[in-house]
Amino acid sequence: MSLGQKGVLRMAKYTLVNKATCILCGSCGALAPHIYDYDQKGVAYCKLGNNTGTVAVDEYLIDDMLDAYENCPSQSIKISDEAFQQLEPQLENG
Repeated sequence: MSLGQKGVLRMAKYTLVNKATCILCGSCGALAPHIYDYDQKGVAYCKLGNNTGTVAVDEYLIDDMLDAYENCPSQSIKISDEAFQQLEPQLENG
């Protein structure tokens, strides 16, 4: 936990991208370029922990992460208050 803006207590947040459902729209990288990037095929992934969802998002990037999450048309961005366990097979794209 950390104190966010105006002293509000914020829990750690974790994120990853379900690469199997990503439609290559590019919005996540535009809204949160320090968190999301694209592989050689243009599929989005989380740069933190190489899309494992096990590295907490820095406090100053949480608002960007939430913007990307809210604007993902395929709902491929996943967010959790706890680190994700091992990636489930359906979250990886062959």
